Amino acid sequence: MSYRRGWVALMLFCMTLINYIDRATLSFAIFPISREFNLSPVAQGYLFSSFIWSYTLCVIPMGLLVDRFGAKRVVGIGMGVWSLATMCTGLTSSFAAMLTTRLVMGGGEASTNPSGAQVIREWIPARERGVLNACFNGGGYAGPALCALAAGPIIGAFGWPALFFIAGGIGFVWLVVWLVMFGAPEAVSWLSEPERQIILTQRTGGRIATSGPRSGLLGLLLSGPTLAGLGLSMGCNVYSLYVFLTWVPSYLRTTRGLNLNSTGLYTAVLYGTALIVSLAAGRLSDRLLHRKDVAQGDRRNLIACTLGLAAIVLFVPLIDSLPILIVLLALSLAGIATTTAQIFSLVNDLLPNRSDIGVAMGFVIVGGNVFGMLAPIVTGYVIAISGAYSWAFIIAGGLLGVGMLSMLVLTRQPIGMPWRRSAAAPRWLGASPGPPRRRRGRR
Repeated sequence: MSYRRGWVALMLFCMTLINYIDRATLSFAIFPISREFNLSPVAQGYLFSSFIWSYTLCVIPMGLLVDRFGAKRVVGIGMGVWSLATMCTGLTSSFAAMLTTRLVMGGGEASTNPSGAQVIREWIPARERGVLNACFNGGGYAGPALCALAAGPIIGAFGWPALFFIAGGIGFVWLVVWLVMFGAPEAVSWLSEPERQIILTQRTGGRIATSGPRSGLLGLLLSGPTLAGLGLSMGCNVYSLYVFLTWVPSYLRTTRGLNLNSTGLYTAVLYGTALIVSLAAGRLSDRLLHRKDVAQGDRRNLIACTLGLAAIVLFVPLIDSLPILIVLLALSLAGIATTTAQIFSLVNDLLPNRSDIGVAMGFVIVGGNVFGMLAPIVTGYVIAISGAYSWAFIIAGGLLGVGMLSMLVLTRQPIGMPWRRSAAAPRWLGASPGPPRRRRGRR
């Protein structure tokens, strides 16, 4: 049987890849930009963080738009907006102008994750979601890796604006393919009928999926702690991700004496390792988790382990050897990458009503990016005050430990399930065992 839904997976991968190329361009162009605009570490931190501000403000509205109008239209418009903003960044000549283009870029990029979540929900059987979410999220690590390898030669040959022109142009190529090819699995003509039936019958994962009235964000939050716990865990994870994305290239250059090309090579190794490990972990989770395990949210145990792996970033200040440092950073980033993909899967696993997927995923992403927007700014102040990066890694590692505890304690029931315990609920939810049995005795 064909596996034509793999084309959808490839398009999701490329969408995220382009998203993160556009985010990462500034990290690799910051040295010539900071010299041209005379930027301090604190100003660089605000510039790194700026796109996350608008991203965070727009992601829940984007989730609502995805639920109402569908992923094809919403992310199509989003891709056009953020790609144009990226190209315009290369035309800026001041800090304020660059800040504006990055804000517009972030607003457009807010369409990515809610749209990807809906596409995966509608196109991918539940048993394949682990690897597909890893593939979708993996573009976020392949993108910086490619940018790291290409940035040095492009900037050296054509100047830093060229990096933004090329990065933005790639998005318009993807947009043409998306608008021509993508549609609902029920409707597209290029999908074989046997594969269509597999998608339609297996995408609920054995759980009775509903498509009734939306609960809304407030209803989902008030029904239990699960959605809040997922948002907190994602936030602790994404904080560290943005420390890597925005400041690690500068850390390698300033503390290890590397040039731009060497920094790009080592950064590519970090993100390439993270991509490979996250894809392997996604495939492993799909093989190990049975249908019942998926419905009960057992994916949380893997997520707790990957958060623990990511927390080894705490030891970065103790490492003097560059090869050992790269291995440690690669393992930590691999844990971060795997955690992000598996949390996306867990949201789908624990959400019975598919009508709420956009807003639920939007909330989890906002939880991540509230922390993420602080990471570049806090790190900038830490560097300015202490003159070193040590506390930046200590803070990141401590938050990863908090995320692990949140995942183990707060995500024990489906999203939208009432707080009260039910005798009919499964034992993993902490259900009441029911009235005690009367012992038979002699009269």
